[in-house]
Amino acid sequence: MGIMQRTAELIGFAKRSAEDTPSAPPAIMPPPRQHVLNDTTAMLILDVYRAVEVLQIGVSQLGLDQWRGDRRTSPASIIVKPDTETHRPAFLEWSVVSLALDGNAYWRILRGMNREPICLQPLNPAEVSPVRDEKTGRVKFYWRGLELAPGDRTGGDIVHLQKLRKPGREKGLGPIEAARVELTGTMQARDYSSTWFERGDVPSGILTTEQQLNGDVADEYKKRWMGWNPETGKYEPSGHGVRVLGHGLKYDPLQIKPADLQFLETQQFNTTQIARLFGIPASLMLAVIEGNSQSYANVEQDWIAFTRFTLMVYLREIEEALSSVIPHGNHVRFNVDALHRSDTLTRYQAHEVGIRSGFLTVPEAREIEGLDPLTPEQLAALTPTQETTNV
Repeated sequence: MGIMQRTAELIGFAKRSAEDTPSAPPAIMPPPRQHVLNDTTAMLILDVYRAVEVLQIGVSQLGLDQWRGDRRTSPASIIVKPDTETHRPAFLEWSVVSLALDGNAYWRILRGMNREPICLQPLNPAEVSPVRDEKTGRVKFYWRGLELAPGDRTGGDIVHLQKLRKPGREKGLGPIEAARVELTGTMQARDYSSTWFERGDVPSGILTTEQQLNGDVADEYKKRWMGWNPETGKYEPSGHGVRVLGHGLKYDPLQIKPADLQFLETQQFNTTQIARLFGIPASLMLAVIEGNSQSYANVEQDWIAFTRFTLMVYLREIEEALSSVIPHGNHVRFNVDALHRSDTLTRYQAHEVGIRSGFLTVPEAREIEGLDPLTPEQLAALTPTQETTNV
């Protein structure tokens, strides 16, 4: 048998012939299952689910502001409610999840009588295919096999958001596709540990002796230990009673520690790998890395780093996409203050410093806290000291 044939057999691309098949029982390690990795099966991995959930929770807390130059203006209706069939947080969550899993998100622009955008319809990334026309150089989008009007980022009928762009590639590269090998290994390790007791090839114990036994004698002792009754010709296992064996045989139960059975070290390694893949701090993954101590200050810094170096990648892509469907000269920005909110006492002390220093007013501080504006009567009742010191 050639080396190529043997290699193909080992990795499962070829089957052994009958004469090459050994008569010995298979090894304890079973052949790996055939795993199909996609955005659906990847979400069945606990750590992937948690990583995507953190991204989803992060974007759902944020507000959207519309700006013209350096002045904030009233947002357009399509910014207040991008998709008429759902609320804005759900629309933003859908976009982030699509980017995190597939590396792409698609919005179909539905227009009104005057061609103004009135709705952004989210599409399933698995049903959209962008193709660049070799003649025109423009990108055509096919949705469920049907060609839609060619679109671009500045006014086409399809808005295409991408996670990681690569020259010469029309689709974004998402974490699931980029780490296909690592995530498939995680799925295999999970399935192997979860089916440990269900498999019949894992022995409950080992019979050993210092004497030499031939195959027939060894098989006979094995059958006797497992409850074989030579008189009835049947196995009659029993969980109780005394078993007597000769030839100096000794039975050692195969005991596995719970930590080893659950592959805790492997799970911890997989959690770290997936957290690194999605850019999620360990504290947000609810995981503890050995040697690292968590404190309030550390967790707060984790949130800042997460916002700046992970979540902002998604937010900037959504901001630019939304800015492309509103009147020219306007742009959209997320208000990320909600992610950096400290405890109540610290915030109020910061407001007091701002008001005393003169760069923050009472109405501005109330707006930051989400409080209703003061009425003219309440403003008139404030003393000069209160106007500068009280929130």
